[in-house]
Amino acid sequence: MALLTLTSDIGQKDYLVGAIKGQMAGINPSFTILDISHELSPFNYPQAAYVCRNAIRHFPSHTFHLILVNLFEKKPEQLLLAYHNDQYLLCADNGLLTMILEGRPEMVIGLPLDKTAIKNTLYCTGVMGQAIQALSAGSRLMDIGSPDPVFTEKNHLRPVFGDNWIEGQIIFIDNFENVIVNITHDEFEERRKGRSFRLVFKRDEVIDKISETYADVAEGEKLALFNSAGYLEISIQKGNAAGLFGLQGFTEQSQNQYLQSRLFYQTVRVFFE
Repeated sequence: MALLTLTSDIGQKDYLVGAIKGQMAGINPSFTILDISHELSPFNYPQAAYVCRNAIRHFPSHTFHLILVNLFEKKPEQLLLAYHNDQYLLCADNGLLTMILEGRPEMVIGLPLDKTAIKNTLYCTGVMGQAIQALSAGSRLMDIGSPDPVFTEKNHLRPVFGDNWIEGQIIFIDNFENVIVNITHDEFEERRKGRSFRLVFKRDEVIDKISETYADVAEGEKLALFNSAGYLEISIQKGNAAGLFGLQGFTEQSQNQYLQSRLFYQTVRVFFE
């Protein structure tokens, strides 16, 4: 019995999430399907990579992860099925795979698409579902697609380092408007080397200590901590940090003229002293 997860930017108002689950049940009624999220922002690769990376690593070995994010950035010629760290990932050939894995997968095959088919979302998920069924029935990974295909690669969003500072980008804003920055606890401590620090954002906001929980500060006060995924988080106790401070998540569209003037508010700097 295969375990499947679904992650998408479809949202919950459409019929598609339900249709996909019905489609998978039609392929094999024994499939178990779990949702990760369907509220990912369209075209926001850093956000999708953060959510997928930190959910996938908690699933049992040989779980199949259907990642339906920006399926049609370009006209699809293949879908990707990757095997990495005992997990299977199925997604579009749009660069997201290497952002999630922070590198190339151990194995990857291209799932061919019928050149005559109308390549909508349900067609693509049908191809993914049939591949999962073939693997569940005992087929080898290399026998259900094209081994070692040429595929799109994008680098995951990494912080910038100096001798006495780190600059990170906001990659996610959660339901409480807590702000997640792409600086991990390990990176922070490696650069800190026991020194004091100032975490600076929106030019004049400063935090100079790391809290363990939200309750470490009084209601309405700002704080920084490392979340369950090990990433730096800026919060306000019983408040909304993103809205109050005007912070926004980094996107690839940040380079356009409109957003260039606001780019500072998508970054956070840590100065070591």
